[in-house]
Amino acid sequence: MTIKESFNNLKKMFNKKKEVKEIKEEPKKTEPEKEENDEFSNRYKEISPMRLIMRRFFRSKLSIVGIVMIVFLFLFSFLGPLVYRTWGETGVDRNPKIEYIEKTYQVTDENGKTIDITEVIEFISNINDKADPSINHLLGTDDKGMDVFTRLMYGGRISLTIGFIVVILETLIGVILGGISGFFGGWVDNLIMRIVDIFNCIPTLPILLIASAVLDSWNLSADKRIYFLMIIITLFSWSGVARLVRGQILYLKEQEYITATEVMGLSTPRKIFKHLIPNVMPQLIVSMTLGLGSVILYESTLSYLGLGVQLPKAAWGTMIATANVREVLLYHVNMWLPAGILIVIAVLGFNFIGDGLRDAMDPRAKK
Repeated sequence: MTIKESFNNLKKMFNKKKEVKEIKEEPKKTEPEKEENDEFSNRYKEISPMRLIMRRFFRSKLSIVGIVMIVFLFLFSFLGPLVYRTWGETGVDRNPKIEYIEKTYQVTDENGKTIDITEVIEFISNINDKADPSINHLLGTDDKGMDVFTRLMYGGRISLTIGFIVVILETLIGVILGGISGFFGGWVDNLIMRIVDIFNCIPTLPILLIASAVLDSWNLSADKRIYFLMIIITLFSWSGVARLVRGQILYLKEQEYITATEVMGLSTPRKIFKHLIPNVMPQLIVSMTLGLGSVILYESTLSYLGLGVQLPKAAWGTMIATANVREVLLYHVNMWLPAGILIVIAVLGFNFIGDGLRDAMDPRAKK
């Protein structure tokens, strides 16, 4: 091989290495391409799981209707008394009320002729009770002379407050007992679940009747009776949450990340309340939202039966209870019908929101 041929071979090898190097080097991006990639990256980062859930939630028309209902109730109940100050919760209209009732009946005289006699009876009341709606009383007055419209607002405060407090308390009890039961299993699980079964088997209505009789014997005030009412409702409501949490914990504790926490040597409370319970929160939020409507309906039923909020405190259930009198049921619809409508709005609103959250948090839902 001559020197010239060797030089040509070296030149060819050098040219091949140069071509391979140029292929390996990434082509430089132009400015428009960089801006497009940055915009795509920012747009991708903005869609977080919470943002995706909220987007799904607000796509549902029923969810929006439920939010409007609940916001209306909160504004009506908590801001309404600050605007409408004409009458208080227990204010009685002391203006005398005069009513005339005419009764016509027929009498036969000595000659056999029939005579129509009209008798006018005058009733004078010291209070303006069972008044029809007017400018002074937008929805009239009840049998105690209290303004129905004002008592509706204060009754909403009590019903909504009891609903939220009871749901929070029953969720806390259910999360603690259900989490411990599902995580440890064995005799701990059997003990807690048998307690849950006992509470599920207790006849609720007879126990409530007994509790009401006990509270009456204690001569408690209306304010203190509300606290005992919340405790009683909580005692009969936490078992469902405990079962829900237990079932989710039994599934989640078999996952790989829980095995990793055991390898890391984390404490048991940290495994339960930091790694397991947060993954149960979507189901808990849906359960709490649906439970709010049930608690409000439960409280209204108890108040209707005379076991809940007592006079002079206002409650939607006690306002409906006035319809037990036939005269009120037929001729004074304004005394009980508005309270029933507000109960329906509250229960439907919370159920609509709960259904919307359940669909939004379900990854298998088709959207």
